[in-house]
Amino acid sequence: MSAAHCFSSTSTSRWQISLGRQNLQGQNPNEVSRTVARIILHPNYDSGTSDNDIALLRLSSPVTFTDYIRPVCLAASDSVFNNGTDSWVTGWGAVREGVSLPFPETLQEVEVPVVGNRQCNCLNGVGTVTDNMICAGVLAGGKDSCQGDSGGPMVSRQASFWVQSGIVSFGFGCARPNLPGVYSRVSRYQSWINSHISSDKPGFVRFTSSGLDADSSYTCPGLPAPVGTTAATGTAAPDVTATHPGSTASSAEVCGTVPLNARIVGGEDAPDGSWPWQVSLQRYGSHVCGGSLINREWVMSAAHCFSSTSRWQISLGRQNLQGQNPNEVSRTVARIILHPNYDSGTSDNDIALLRLSSPVTFTDYIRPVCLAASDSVFNNGTDSWVTGWGAVREGVSLPFPETLQEVEVPVVGNRQCNCLNGVGTVTDNMICAGVLAGGKDSCQDSLKSFDVSSPCPQGDSGGPMVSRQASFWVQSGVVSFGFGCARPNLPGVYSKVSRYQSWINSHISSDKPGFVRFTSSGLDADSSYTCPGLPAPVEHEL
Repeated sequence: MSAAHCFSSTSTSRWQISLGRQNLQGQNPNEVSRTVARIILHPNYDSGTSDNDIALLRLSSPVTFTDYIRPVCLAASDSVFNNGTDSWVTGWGAVREGVSLPFPETLQEVEVPVVGNRQCNCLNGVGTVTDNMICAGVLAGGKDSCQGDSGGPMVSRQASFWVQSGIVSFGFGCARPNLPGVYSRVSRYQSWINSHISSDKPGFVRFTSSGLDADSSYTCPGLPAPVGTTAATGTAAPDVTATHPGSTASSAEVCGTVPLNARIVGGEDAPDGSWPWQVSLQRYGSHVCGGSLINREWVMSAAHCFSSTSRWQISLGRQNLQGQNPNEVSRTVARIILHPNYDSGTSDNDIALLRLSSPVTFTDYIRPVCLAASDSVFNNGTDSWVTGWGAVREGVSLPFPETLQEVEVPVVGNRQCNCLNGVGTVTDNMICAGVLAGGKDSCQDSLKSFDVSSPCPQGDSGGPMVSRQASFWVQSGVVSFGFGCARPNLPGVYSKVSRYQSWINSHISSDKPGFVRFTSSGLDADSSYTCPGLPAPVEHEL
């Protein structure tokens, strides 16, 4: 499958398909080539508007699947890709406008969020984007497909499957601010594709985005008024975003929404307002641990941060530990509640609640996070983000002005995490995350040198690990411990928030935190992971 605009005719002469290729130059030991037997352009392709920009190519002979050559799943006709859906685009196109890939021209990958069709129409020009298209891009600019990527795939991960949502079609320049790229929407063509493939049908997967699509209410001059329905169900949608956060809206209604973070983040420094629930726990004016705001009056952190219950101060809406923070609000701590079953030796039940001296008013820079409900499922590989002001690597503190950091890490299943960190280390009250190759992690107390009598020397402890579901951010973990920071095959360990819904609610009598059921569909790849000393996996389906 490719883009129709790549083909000036349906002549197959001189076309060749290269599969399993990594570099355009040099050797590719896993490469297989085929000529093209037939080219089918969509009958309604319009070269002037790029509508229906899709083509099918039949290979001269079938290929054998290998570890390097495999088919992608295709988005089924009833798929829903809400605004903000995490997506990846790959290709050998220009790295920026007019700049070709350098030798050996290695396949490139870029992560971009879906931009809803209403917003994309407003940005690119009303009438430019049809229902047969899907958009994606970082509105700040800097990440995009470019010339030479045309026809290539845009994919998103659902459970353990990668699903193709789009085909690179067109854009105004490359990676320009507020000009997201436009892709042919694969889900619109399930019937057409199947009509041309008689056997060995492609795998169509229904991609789902739960909740209200933030794009559904987007407006601009010339765009028809939005229809008051959810993209996922077609039923009337509750209006939670229209209520100003400083009003009487409950914490559950505004949790996990980030007005200033309508993009998938990718740098090290977190832009101002990106993580409005992040707080700094301080003693004597110095940052000690992180935490997360869960309603107007309560903060959640790690129990191991508190060897003393006096002289604590909470800083909210803060971006830098040094210098001016115009959006900052401070509170002292009225009460600290450690989990009654917290074990400082094993770090089990490493969670604490802090009541502020007085409630805060929600702003664009100060908002509560949603919490993972007790029936949440975070499968192995779930995309997660950790934030904090901890060390940037073991023993290396943040440079001035000590800007809030963000890092993207996948969940590592508890069975595998137990095998890697040592069987018995990880309990059911914990969740793990990390890049197994190393290099990305929170930097918290090392369990090997853990000393509950001292403050958190590496600074991220107590901070949140969150994942995005639809337009909400849901906290899955509280930074707890690890063996060093970002070491290969040693994922960080977090207190699993979903295990504490009842305990948290038992201490908060009014303005309850917003608990959200986070779902991961399909069988978890971790469920069958084995290693010496680990009990045999239980046969079950999620």
